[in-house]
Amino acid sequence: MRRPLIRGSAVRPLALLALLFSVLVTTLVAPLAARADDDAVKGKTFVIATDTTFAPFEYRDESGNMTGIDIDLINKIAEMKGFTVDIKAVGFDAALQAVQSRQADGVIAGMSITDERKKIFDFSDPYFSSGVQMAVKDGSDITSYADLKGQTVVAKTGAEGLTFAESIADQYGFTVKALDKADTMYSEVTTGNAAAVFDDYPVLAYGISQGNGLKIVTPKEQGSNYGFAVLKGENADLLEAFNSGLAELRADGTYHDILVQYLGDNAPEDSSQQVEGVKGEAFVIATDTTFAPFEFRDASGNMTGIDVDLMKEVAERQGFDVEVKALGFDAALQAVQAGQADGVIAGMSITDERKKIFDFSDPYFDSGVQMAVAADDDSITGYADLEGKTVVAKTGAEGLAFAQSIADEYGFTVKALDKADTMYSEVQTGNAAAVFDDYPVLAYGISQGNGLKIVTPKEQGSSYGFAVLKDQNEDLLKAFNVGLQSMKEDGTYQQIMDKYLATGDTGDGSTSLSFWGLLAQSWPALMRGLGMTLAATALSLLFATVLGVIFGFFKVSGVWILKLLGSIYVDVFRGTPLLVQAFFFYFGLPAATGLKIDVFVAGVLTLSLNAGAYMTEIVRGGIQNVDTGQMEASRSLGLNWMQSMRKIIVPQALKIMTPSAINQFVITLKDTSLLAVLGLAELTYQGQQIIARTFRSFEMWLIIGAIYFVVIFALTKLSNALDRRINK
Repeated sequence: MRRPLIRGSAVRPLALLALLFSVLVTTLVAPLAARADDDAVKGKTFVIATDTTFAPFEYRDESGNMTGIDIDLINKIAEMKGFTVDIKAVGFDAALQAVQSRQADGVIAGMSITDERKKIFDFSDPYFSSGVQMAVKDGSDITSYADLKGQTVVAKTGAEGLTFAESIADQYGFTVKALDKADTMYSEVTTGNAAAVFDDYPVLAYGISQGNGLKIVTPKEQGSNYGFAVLKGENADLLEAFNSGLAELRADGTYHDILVQYLGDNAPEDSSQQVEGVKGEAFVIATDTTFAPFEFRDASGNMTGIDVDLMKEVAERQGFDVEVKALGFDAALQAVQAGQADGVIAGMSITDERKKIFDFSDPYFDSGVQMAVAADDDSITGYADLEGKTVVAKTGAEGLAFAQSIADEYGFTVKALDKADTMYSEVQTGNAAAVFDDYPVLAYGISQGNGLKIVTPKEQGSSYGFAVLKDQNEDLLKAFNVGLQSMKEDGTYQQIMDKYLATGDTGDGSTSLSFWGLLAQSWPALMRGLGMTLAATALSLLFATVLGVIFGFFKVSGVWILKLLGSIYVDVFRGTPLLVQAFFFYFGLPAATGLKIDVFVAGVLTLSLNAGAYMTEIVRGGIQNVDTGQMEASRSLGLNWMQSMRKIIVPQALKIMTPSAINQFVITLKDTSLLAVLGLAELTYQGQQIIARTFRSFEMWLIIGAIYFVVIFALTKLSNALDRRINK
């Protein structure tokens, strides 16, 4: 017998030594490494360039000293890491030039991290997530971008406000004037030389709190992140020290204290806090099935997209588990109301109507609506070309509300559909003239080759939010807000957005696949769906057969109470649609009882009870079709009712029932496709997920139809052979 190389008794001492060594490395070596990083900057003096007038990030106080968020951050980090800073307030453009000419070692000036600037500078981890708002003179009648037609607005040179204003100037017909200083911009508006100013929201809010005579009139547009920067390839130790110090300031709460000091009520949530009520808990989050790039399934069949990534990242940061259930938009809302899910994240617009039912998180995406038509359709270029035509939009989405709001004005009809791929197919096939949808969803679909083109500019839309049922799951909502804020601060939020919106590419090359390539890529997911279909069918038929035998015998028993029970059961489940029964068991029953039901259990329960009603009639019909003389003859031979049924009637009835039972088997298998609306991952559901990602509906429905046909054909032949054997 082979002896163990190390006896069990020797393992424990070795394991303890290894553990001790690990602890020593963690407690001694790691701090030494961190200290080595700090030593690279310790005792040194760095020149840091900044802006002159960008309050509350940098400005001079009453004593003439430079102060503000940026100044406090760099001073705190310098103190922690043992170096000193010499701050030079030279203006934004001059600060950038100072670093490039090596007159300064770094720049901190509310500077947005952009791809263009990354060519010249190395940036720190983001330290603030900004956004743009528009302000007008207090007392002005201007309330939106639409009121700016023919007017001039101002924004700061090199700032995000300028970029945003220029991006919508043509759409709303105004002129943009770039200025170098915030106080000059505000003076232009208060003196009437400009109608409005576009600036970063904390800067605007601070100026208004100081009495600059302006008021904010638009919601915050999603902005980029601020970062500390050094010249590319230089001062890496300084950059490393800044990142390390920033992380420590966030962890001990100092960072949030600085924000509160300057922003007051406008300060974001403390991203370093952990919401205790969610730690270690598990939550079910409902979502849509086909709303790429916010939620869809990748080539491996896994749920992905902006919403899914955001939710999983929040869960990881706040220490709870999350199970994402893709149900469809309407079903996701019902699941939360029925208590089947704890929250919903599905590209859901925050509206006053929905606020009556749900509590929403801070907005995580600002959307907008656009109109698209078939790529080869040059007859429609605007809303005026839609007169007398039909357009499509998604049920419950912002596109539907916008289309309905202008339908009478332009004389077209609006048709609501539940899925994006169905809407696009309606336009491609000519059943609808155009589709109204959220702009990132349209852009993603077009990048995936859905055969459409956008023909109108983006209409101002609302914001998306994560939601929980009103007055419930408050800790989960708070955890989402805190996690979202921390993601915005460290740049993770922007990385997720860029991943899906910058290229619109799923990364699986599905748009360039041949038919056979698409089949090969989709095959694993389709086979998983087929397995689920067969499992649900087999279990449902097993239970349906038991129910059919019990209630079938009830109906032929001759006992009135049993006959009544059998009749009620058959009438209820044959007299209501299968889909209604599925919604009742998955949404209605849990809402009434508070008992959560798994989607597979709800699906099998629905199919079993529905098919059981038909099996009851098959059993009853089979028994009653046996000649009555058979029963009379058996009873005359001295057999009782049960013996007659078991030995004479049932064997003959079984032969009569077999063809109908086989037919019910096929019907039940096909009925499983209806359960896709509940999110049961059967074959049809898997096909919908693949189409939502690839927009190749023709090929995919052809493949799914072929799989159903092959399976049902084979099972029918097998059943017929069994039937011939029984009835030979």
